[in-house]
Amino acid sequence: MTDAAERSNRKSANFSLGLLLSINLFNYIDRYVLAAIEPRIAKEFFGPDDPNALQKTGSLATAFIITYMIAAPIFGWLADRMSRWLLVGIGVILWSLASGASGLATTFSALLITRLFVGIGEAGYGPAAPTIISDLYPIEKRGSVMAWFYMAIPVGSALGYAWGGKFDAWFGWRWAFYAVVPPGILLGIFSFFRRDIRPAKKRHRPGMKEYLALLRNKSYLLDCAGMTAMTFAIGGVSFWMPHYLSEYRRVGTLEHANFVFGVISAIAGVTATLLGGIAGDLLRRRMSGAYFIVSGVGILISCPFVLLMLRLPFPGAWGALFCAVFFLFFNTGPSNTILANVTPSAVRATAFAMNIFLIHILGDAVSPPLLGRIVGTQQNWDRAFIVVTSIMAVAAMLWLWGACYLKEDTRRAAAADAA
Repeated sequence: MTDAAERSNRKSANFSLGLLLSINLFNYIDRYVLAAIEPRIAKEFFGPDDPNALQKTGSLATAFIITYMIAAPIFGWLADRMSRWLLVGIGVILWSLASGASGLATTFSALLITRLFVGIGEAGYGPAAPTIISDLYPIEKRGSVMAWFYMAIPVGSALGYAWGGKFDAWFGWRWAFYAVVPPGILLGIFSFFRRDIRPAKKRHRPGMKEYLALLRNKSYLLDCAGMTAMTFAIGGVSFWMPHYLSEYRRVGTLEHANFVFGVISAIAGVTATLLGGIAGDLLRRRMSGAYFIVSGVGILISCPFVLLMLRLPFPGAWGALFCAVFFLFFNTGPSNTILANVTPSAVRATAFAMNIFLIHILGDAVSPPLLGRIVGTQQNWDRAFIVVTSIMAVAAMLWLWGACYLKEDTRRAAAADAA
């Protein structure tokens, strides 16, 4: 390959990464706009004396997750067989229109239905995007590249809190949903003009034997289990944190709580995501289980800071919250790189799709309403956060266990691609 051709391929890969990162950014803005304005939705649709109000508004997150996790395996199977960019474009436009419809809802049931369609749209994007990136970059760089891609999680989450808080303050909560529609549609249209480039060996259609091999892949299964526990924690904490800060800890208005927590999530999350990906790539040269070790140690360190936040008064508690978020996000790049490295390219989209299904059906589809029920009318937030911390510790143990198998499973996946 000539230098000019190599530069052209690198430029194309970087443009694709930038486009997917931008889409992922709006993906998480859309998700966390809902968390930012949840108290407003609860007050509009339920009376102040409804003892089940928190559990009901928590079900909005669950509605999105249910359709997302059910549709993801279908779209993952399609992504192994047709243009992934086409699926990405359709998915982005669908979820953007569904988000706009959330703002039009006049009943809680209608709002619930729109969140179901948001989940279907995001399922078209979720399994395809990381597999496109995996095909564009070599295994030596995937940890760092995946970290850049998943950097959109803390940034998008932070912007979602700020976005929701500001639009609610300026125009009302409905405009927070309307405003995500135009950029989402534009990004979806851009996706239609990208060409799906796959390795030549990946063009055959995988059979049942290749799919069943995932069930014998210890690194894949333990990574999915660890990510499930982590997703339970992040899903529950991120959904209820604005409510906890503004209504229980009384740190200020809802807008203020959203803004400060958004800033913390952005700075701590971005820094941790990038450093976690870099650390995984660097340690990979010295330790075969590096990606698992970085993930497990990071989330284990986060646990005491979550508990410390409950005891410290503000503003000191902000420091504990910052550290908790930082170490909670340290696994994002490494854990997703594991999925890419231990699965053959022919079934990688399906592998990511099944990961999406598992981490959500047992993770953040459960945690918002469950934690809302634990808190209940007695406002027992300490008990809820202790449950979260216990699940985080389980994630750490699962990831550290997985380090024993990573080298061999990575070798096996590479051998399957070379065959």
